[in-house]
Amino acid sequence: MLRFLPYVGALAVLALVALAISFSSGASARYSPSATTPHASSTLSVLPSFVFPALTFPSLEPRTSAATVSASRASPSAPLVLAPAENPAAAASSSPALPAHTPLISSGAALRKALVNIICRVPANVGLLSITGSGVMVHPKGIILTNAHIGQYFLFADRGISCVVRTGGPAVSAYKASLLYLSPAWIQANSSVLTEANPKGTGQYDFALLAVTGSATAKALPASYPYVPLAAQPPNTGTPVAIASYGAQFLGPEQIESALFPTVVFGSVKDIYTFGDDTIDVLALGGSAAAQEGSSGGGVVEADGELVGIITTSTLQDDTGARSLHAITASYIRTEYANETGKTLSALLAKSLASAVADFSLTLPALEAILVAHLP
Repeated sequence: MLRFLPYVGALAVLALVALAISFSSGASARYSPSATTPHASSTLSVLPSFVFPALTFPSLEPRTSAATVSASRASPSAPLVLAPAENPAAAASSSPALPAHTPLISSGAALRKALVNIICRVPANVGLLSITGSGVMVHPKGIILTNAHIGQYFLFADRGISCVVRTGGPAVSAYKASLLYLSPAWIQANSSVLTEANPKGTGQYDFALLAVTGSATAKALPASYPYVPLAAQPPNTGTPVAIASYGAQFLGPEQIESALFPTVVFGSVKDIYTFGDDTIDVLALGGSAAAQEGSSGGGVVEADGELVGIITTSTLQDDTGARSLHAITASYIRTEYANETGKTLSALLAKSLASAVADFSLTLPALEAILVAHLP
């Protein structure tokens, strides 16, 4: 998201990034993570006025423990950068060619179709910045997984803040959505983030679920939505992955509104981190075109087509290729949801959307009050 710590977006103007593919290879190594999760800026793009700024979150800067486990790291090959839109034929002729069809390329294409852009516009008198971020459809009935630092904006509908879900390339308004779940633990731990100039974090608790509740256009809602299923197990270092987001750090407000395209890159898991329970909770994905503001909430998939993580933070200095992008794992999200609610995430996804939205709406006033207490 553009406006949070390199949480996949940082306070700054949104940027349009060409569809870029960076392919990495290397031997995978299985090991239990012992490194603590690094801090980084949010990848949220923030917009400076009602004319909409991009939100950006601070990125995670490596802060490993003394007991870091050694592991083989993939060595990236030369990146293949594609032109805006999904047109492989427009790639520079000097770039290395990728195989025409591989499971990972197919998974990346499926992720691209399930990717959404989330824009929240803030009236001038509210004292906050408009934002743009990303999300991924994880269920055919219209359930979107994104970051809590994006989802928190849906708590302020009563203050004139309007959020819309956009799709395609360039992104266009498609759906209205409501909160299906927003981690209360994240709100409690990050209640002042909305007013911080350059918030940073590790990505812990940073997840939210949205439900499509209506059309943002004259078109009727589809019977089902393109989606990628949530993985149950996390990947290890060296695992090839595809990453997709609506990076916007290098775009101006007008470009974000009318010329924001998805960014898709192929790479590998460079490192893994834990929040303290010897579990794989955070994936370090290295630098790529996805390491920029606006990417918060973007997805990471394996070759089997399952969503193994969502982007949360990134370092925002240097060129995108030299940055460090991070994502919390789907397995961590499943575990944390169960810890917070006493129920499985699968049970929530199987529930009627209308009843699930209605049930969670009962908690919205209390969550909003926590954030309002820290507003100027």
